[in-house]
Amino acid sequence: MEGGVPEADVSAFRECLALSYKNPYVLRLAFSAGIGGFLFGYDTGVISGALLYIRDDFKAVDTQTWLQEAIVSMALAGAIIGASVGGWINDRFGRKKAILLADTLFFIGSVVMAAATSPAILIVGRVFVGLGVGMASMASPLYISEASPTRVRGALVSLNGFLITGGQFLSYVINLAFTSAPGTWRWMLGVAAVPALTQIVLMLLLPESPRWLFRKGREEEAKEILRKIYPPQDVEDEINALKESVEMEVKDASSSDKVSIVTLLKTKTVRRGLYAGMGLQIFQQFVGINTVMYYSPTIVQLAGFASNRVALLLSLVTAGLNAIGSIMSIYFIDKTGRKKLLLFSLSGVVVSLVVLTVVFHETTTHSPMVSTVETSHFNNTCPDYNSALNPGQWDCMKCLSASPECGFCASRSNKLLPGACLISNDTAQDQCQGEHRLWYTKGCPSKYGWLALIGLSLYIIFFSPGMGTVPWVVNSEIYPLRYRGICGGMASTSNWVSNLIVAQSFLSLTQAIGTSFTFMIFIFITVAAIVFVIVIVPETKGLPIEEVENMLERRSLNFKFWQTSSRDSAQLSKQKTQSV
Repeated sequence: MEGGVPEADVSAFRECLALSYKNPYVLRLAFSAGIGGFLFGYDTGVISGALLYIRDDFKAVDTQTWLQEAIVSMALAGAIIGASVGGWINDRFGRKKAILLADTLFFIGSVVMAAATSPAILIVGRVFVGLGVGMASMASPLYISEASPTRVRGALVSLNGFLITGGQFLSYVINLAFTSAPGTWRWMLGVAAVPALTQIVLMLLLPESPRWLFRKGREEEAKEILRKIYPPQDVEDEINALKESVEMEVKDASSSDKVSIVTLLKTKTVRRGLYAGMGLQIFQQFVGINTVMYYSPTIVQLAGFASNRVALLLSLVTAGLNAIGSIMSIYFIDKTGRKKLLLFSLSGVVVSLVVLTVVFHETTTHSPMVSTVETSHFNNTCPDYNSALNPGQWDCMKCLSASPECGFCASRSNKLLPGACLISNDTAQDQCQGEHRLWYTKGCPSKYGWLALIGLSLYIIFFSPGMGTVPWVVNSEIYPLRYRGICGGMASTSNWVSNLIVAQSFLSLTQAIGTSFTFMIFIFITVAAIVFVIVIVPETKGLPIEEVENMLERRSLNFKFWQTSSRDSAQLSKQKTQSV
């Protein structure tokens, strides 16, 4: 119950499952709000597959890397704006209205993208979708956190993370389903309007967050909702704790100036919360996760798998692992705690990034040679190869990196034998594939391709249970009620700004320094993230939201993350005694 600190162990997971028959109302709240996370995940995953076919329809997109990055990153630019204003909208109008507005924007964007007749219109639709996703990314977990019993709060907010990864998985299924349909990518992007419309209907039937209602003086409405969420024996304690918390916040608000960045940073508990919350959101992106999700089909091609359909199918496996990892998070987050789960996750990410770095280095340094005989077999030789002073030293990677207008046609008998360096156009591709050869434009044939898939899979398996969900859980519970909307908005904005930087730079980095060195950069960033978690991030496992503020007030840097300080232990024991 809210008035005490329960032991958060595996029984919390069982209790979360038991809600399906004990109190389905709570699960209904969590699932309905969690569709916002589903939209977030679907958009992240669907664009990676749609991009393969957008390149086929719009040749400018195929030949200009900046256009591909713009189509991906303009949604992120919209998300930055959505998250920035989303904090104010959440505090001013409520969590429910913020989610409804996010759905409306997402619906409009999906329709515009499906009907796009040029890259410019497609980008406009991406901006609308981004506005909706950015707003929902912080409103959904905030709503779930404030409408969840303390004991299962971590698991239910992790449910939002599961729906994010579920959306990514379904997006790859949708991508595969429409690979042979007319207007391939239009269906992929347009289908997203359905869950947005579904959430609008469901949210209209649900109440506002009880904590927000209390904050706005609508206590009777809040009490009615809390009685539906908590068992009878716990509800009065929760109401009293919440009322006390709100009264204290109102008192602080009346004795202070308007909320500003300076005010936030001067408030010790808010400042410490922002360090941890924003830092986690930034590191979540800079360890490379959405690079993997946005560009996973492209990465699979870089690993040497030529077919769009094969690339999508293999990417579906990574999306499925991501969803499984989110289920693991629901189980472990209230058992092991947020901090230990983060450290386990990041340690595994380092290992998997090392594998990817080594694999891509071997792939690029041991690609098949270009054969003059094979190339002369066709009438579409790459101009750069024709004018080269040393064509005998050219290999597949040299051919592809020489110009975006060059492609590699593998040998008919064995893809690892010398092949042809040709102009990258439909004619050359048809000639190559007409002879039952594989056609490469993003990566080269390699005997190490399967190791790249193992590296990608390991990355997802380790990332998803920890860094995939914990930052959203921590940000939904670490800020005082008065500042929760604006601080959550700031943290979400930092996430989307970081996301934009990584997405906008990944393909350019792979062209400039190579895929292996790009992944090496992610290794160093992940090591820095481990140090950050050990030093800065507090443990909020099992703490009522109202108690988190007290914990931040008395907390100092703790390098021994596996230990609970004697002061905290005494405080927890005291609270347990009071709650009995």
